[in-house]
Amino acid sequence: MRYPAEETARRHQQIVAAASRLFRERGFEGVSVAELMAAAGLTHGGFYSHFGSKDDVAAAALEHGCQDMLTMADEVGAAADPRAEFIGGYLSRQHRDHPEQGCAMAALAPEVARGAAPIRHTFAAGLDALIDRVPPAPGASSQRDRRADAISTIAALVGAVVLARAVDDPTLSEEILAAVRGHFGLPPEGSDAP
Repeated sequence: MRYPAEETARRHQQIVAAASRLFRERGFEGVSVAELMAAAGLTHGGFYSHFGSKDDVAAAALEHGCQDMLTMADEVGAAADPRAEFIGGYLSRQHRDHPEQGCAMAALAPEVARGAAPIRHTFAAGLDALIDRVPPAPGASSQRDRRADAISTIAALVGAVVLARAVDDPTLSEEILAAVRGHFGLPPEGSDAP
């Protein structure tokens, strides 16, 4: 049965949104096509009318997840201190504890490194776009300095969240987030320090 173009597009977006959430939560290999389609509220058989392979939906889901980060970076622009808001939000317990809602880069980077070329290309494009949107550090005046600062900031943030999620010691996990927040001049989350 053929569906109107609007219905097909809506279903496609349902699949991408479900895939983005599930892949961030459980990884590419941790989600079957059947589970993905069930989470999207659709039948397993409909998958191949939208995507040629699991790698194709993975690339689309990664792009969707990267777009979420770009939106977050844009939204902090109105804050009194956009950089502190961006870094503080990224290095939060909420972000650490809910990978399905967080940055696709922190959730999926190790798998992307071993992934197919389209997935790696999508990741690189998302990273490059985020580099352009990270609020600059004070003193980063030239375009080159701003880009270098953004790259090192993203690397520190992603690395901190990956490590904080990976350890099985809650105290160490908190220490990781607090240490990197401190590196950027921010107090530990929940402290009364300015």
